[in-house]
Amino acid sequence: MALKLNTFSFFVPKKLPYSQSYRRSIIRTKSSPPALMCSTLGAETKDVVTHSMAPEKVEILKSLETWAEHNILIHLKPVDKCWRPTDFLPESEASEGFYEQVKELRERCKQLPAEYFVVLVGDMISEETLPTYQSMLNTLDGVKDETGASPTSWATWVRAWSAEENRHSDLLNKYLYLSGRVDMKQIDRTIQYLIGSGMDHKLENNPYNGFIFASFQERATFISHGNTARLAKEHGDMKLAQICGIIASDEKRHEIAYVKIVEKLFEIDPDYTILALAGMMKKRIKMPAHLMYDGEDDKIFYHFSAVAQRLGVYTAKDYADILEFLIERWEVEKLIGLTSEGRKAQDFVCGLPSRIRRTLENKDLAYLAKKEGSTVPFSWVFGQEIRI
Repeated sequence: MALKLNTFSFFVPKKLPYSQSYRRSIIRTKSSPPALMCSTLGAETKDVVTHSMAPEKVEILKSLETWAEHNILIHLKPVDKCWRPTDFLPESEASEGFYEQVKELRERCKQLPAEYFVVLVGDMISEETLPTYQSMLNTLDGVKDETGASPTSWATWVRAWSAEENRHSDLLNKYLYLSGRVDMKQIDRTIQYLIGSGMDHKLENNPYNGFIFASFQERATFISHGNTARLAKEHGDMKLAQICGIIASDEKRHEIAYVKIVEKLFEIDPDYTILALAGMMKKRIKMPAHLMYDGEDDKIFYHFSAVAQRLGVYTAKDYADILEFLIERWEVEKLIGLTSEGRKAQDFVCGLPSRIRRTLENKDLAYLAKKEGSTVPFSWVFGQEIRI
């Protein structure tokens, strides 16, 4: 989740022809300022780069098929041992008990502030764009699913990972619908816009870039869902806290898998991997929902991110902490035998967390301070004004 509010806004008609609406949602993103946590780091990539990985690197990924089978697929759970959304929702088959359970759910949700629902909805919408995530991973050379049902370890992982992740949005969507606290029509509209807009993280069809991005993203969602669990508990909704907590545990398990893949790439191809990591950080890691649009608020992603920042669900500090964690986990500082370019990339990456923190202290927090007390209406909560 990017965390900077736009410094300007412009009027968007509430109703546009379908194709124009999508085009507008893309155009507005190009004019949006970069994420708070790295707003001065690296240059925007203007030229589209595709298939940047050399053919010999494809062979490296293919050579890791057996390794992935024994070291990555183990982080998937058997289908029969996975939790189900219905485990945490009112039992619809119990005709009388169902209504009582829904009533109890709604009573619990009354204790939660509207700003909490803004963040929970934003997290759920991000999870709903799973089709885009799977499509993105299947653009990566050397690991993509060539047939749609390929038996390779990489393809098996992507499909099974997607199947596990699919339960997250299913559960949160149903819970939010039953809560009565949110405008599901506006939420559904946002989801459709976001899936239709796609995402562009400048991965260049390069699995080194893709797995670095996924490592960062999975840890970010682990942190975010963990914090929504904490807040739900503080407000007395223990069931919702349990829901967010179990989703966070899934994200943690998936994080371990992706981090392990990059760790292996550092082991067998350190120079190219550190160059990929430096390249991704220069391009900035943007969260998948950065093209979010609800048909009304042109800057809803930045507004949602500002609320998440204020509530401590996902913050600029978390961004720097994640990078620092990954640097330590992959032992980036200890890499040896690098080329001169590799050493430059190593120095850049290792110095980046402190640079990000200085940027926050010297610039972006001052900007947020000026905006303190501002409110914006969120269509997701029936147009209620929420402080950003």
